[in-house]
Amino acid sequence: MAENNTNTVREAIQVRYRGRGSQIWVYFGKMLRTFIYQNDWKMLPMAALVAGLVGLVIRLKLFINMEGTLMGAFALACVCIWNGGFNSIQVICRERDVIKREHRSGMHISSYIISHMMYQALICLLQTIITIYITSVIGVQYPESGIFTKWMVVDIGISMFLITYASDMLSLWISALSRTSTTAMTIMPFVLIFQLVFSGSVITLPEWAEPFSMATISSPGLNVIASQADVNNRPFVTISNMLDQMHDAKIQHTVTLGEVLEVLRLSGDPQIESVIDSVKADPEMQEYLGESVTIDTTVGQVMEIVGEKELKEYVEKSASEVSYKTEYENTKDNIIEYWGRLAAFIFVYALLAMITLEFIDKDKR
Repeated sequence: MAENNTNTVREAIQVRYRGRGSQIWVYFGKMLRTFIYQNDWKMLPMAALVAGLVGLVIRLKLFINMEGTLMGAFALACVCIWNGGFNSIQVICRERDVIKREHRSGMHISSYIISHMMYQALICLLQTIITIYITSVIGVQYPESGIFTKWMVVDIGISMFLITYASDMLSLWISALSRTSTTAMTIMPFVLIFQLVFSGSVITLPEWAEPFSMATISSPGLNVIASQADVNNRPFVTISNMLDQMHDAKIQHTVTLGEVLEVLRLSGDPQIESVIDSVKADPEMQEYLGESVTIDTTVGQVMEIVGEKELKEYVEKSASEVSYKTEYENTKDNIIEYWGRLAAFIFVYALLAMITLEFIDKDKR
């Protein structure tokens, strides 16, 4: 079946379809037949499986708190990079000899690459829809309203499509560079590791390595999803969770009365603050403020005195303010910038694949 398709395409190129536009549709039709008859459709259930596994992990964290949302955004970006990366990693190198023969018979490399871009865009769109649907069914609660549309899933869907498509075009270029499928599959894991490690968001990079993040799809990919998820305005709950775990931990410490009063001030209660100010302003109390007091209690008892709920809210708010990053700001300008960077990756990698394949006749094989 594959050989018959190849012969049909070659004859069409030689006899009827010498124009670039005509050749695009010939090869696009060939790829659709490949999707059906050579099992390329298996990429879609694989995308569903990956989305399901990731969705089970992030469903109780994404859009809930700062840490969970950031990790969830990173996980979704990884899913997109994984899907796009393996879509096209072998599509050129596995038929390299056929491409050489057809190029010598009149095939335009630009038509061939553009047809791949059209076909891969369709695959990436289907994978994005499947990923969003599966994660929603599993329990990821996407916010209702987006910045650009009425539905957040559409806004995030655009970002996920661009990440997937950019990764797809990167793999297409690697496939054009590689002489064999084995070479392409050997290179791909290193590319994925580079994308994940040098994203510069989840793993803090040393100063010398920071410029490498500009060359990764994962950096704008993670940032755009984190921006759309409004990470900066989510509560930072790690510290408050630690306080819960330390509830029964013993505290034995010597402090002054003045220090105790300042701790009580954290409750935020106006009446308590008024009493503390009165005590500190009383000249007769000044000599007592510096006296030492040995406290033998637990973290839970201290939290009850201060106000457990108020203390946690104060800690979460303070931690969120410290963790605030301008690259995660939930603004149209931010999101458009990241979309633009992803679109630039798509164009550049497709162009590189086209240029690389123009030299296919120089193969020694």
